Amino acid sequence: MEEVKSGKVKIPLSKNNFYTVIIIIAVAVFIFTGLYTVGPEEVGVIRRFGKYYDTTGPGLHFKIPFGVDNLTKVKTKRIHKMEFGFRTREAGIKTRYSSRDFSDESLMLTGDLNIADVEWVVQFRINDAPKFLFNVRNIEGTIRNLSEAAMRLVVGDHSVDEVISLSRQDINYQVREILQENLDVYNAGIEVVKVFLQNATPPKKVQPAFNDVNSAEQEQERIINDAWKQYNNVIPEARGKAKRTIEEAAGYKIDRINRAKGDAKRFTEIWNEYKKAKTVTRKRLYIETMQKVLKDMDEIYIVDEKQKGMLPLLNIGKGGAK
Repeated sequence: MEEVKSGKVKIPLSKNNFYTVIIIIAVAVFIFTGLYTVGPEEVGVIRRFGKYYDTTGPGLHFKIPFGVDNLTKVKTKRIHKMEFGFRTREAGIKTRYSSRDFSDESLMLTGDLNIADVEWVVQFRINDAPKFLFNVRNIEGTIRNLSEAAMRLVVGDHSVDEVISLSRQDINYQVREILQENLDVYNAGIEVVKVFLQNATPPKKVQPAFNDVNSAEQEQERIINDAWKQYNNVIPEARGKAKRTIEEAAGYKIDRINRAKGDAKRFTEIWNEYKKAKTVTRKRLYIETMQKVLKDMDEIYIVDEKQKGMLPLLNIGKGGAK
């Protein structure tokens, strides 16, 4: 009674009670060490005795503890990135890049036997966690090697101008397709989201010569454009003049034909009149002709053809004979 009043009660610990406590503690430890949580961007890959057993999604799960089940969490929703030809030291408003030389992976031979310094980015995500973990031993090195091989293959099929400026989108697409096909062959569990050709330039040592070539090509293009502009201005004008000349010649031709027809008709009419009265018609034609010839003369002198000596000349005057 006194022990109860003092708040101290001694519970006799029998052998059975001891085992019960041990079992409860063991079960609690078993449960708590076996519980695990998978995040919303992850999946959990369970290996039982070292062999793949199961894949669990986001939420609370249980695994057999004490080394029987081993858990590996894989982020399958996150987009991973690999850089080639450069490395980012610090991303932000003002991105800082590593000063190391990565020319061993960036210098490539183009299809026209020039050299291009190519920098690109590969974005990918894990779409099959067990394949990602177990099928390829060095997945990062594999992605890097396959990506570099794909880029070199595609760049080798394009000219340096296409690599630097003209066909960059096409190159991105081709590299992504080739890289995805090769990763699928390895069953790597990787989905290539995007390949981005960030920068492509001639090597620094030949940059001045390349700039000179570009300047010459731009000058050539400018001259050709000017020539075409002049051609488009001159040729239509020349064609217009030629058309106008042809139209004038055609008009002149029609006019001459009509005048010739009129003269022929008039001559025919005169000829018909002449046949009717030859003497009268001859005199009339003579008089009409003399009127046309003499009307613009200042002085007219008439000489008798039968006179053998010189005679005073009759000055008819400017007004003509009356």
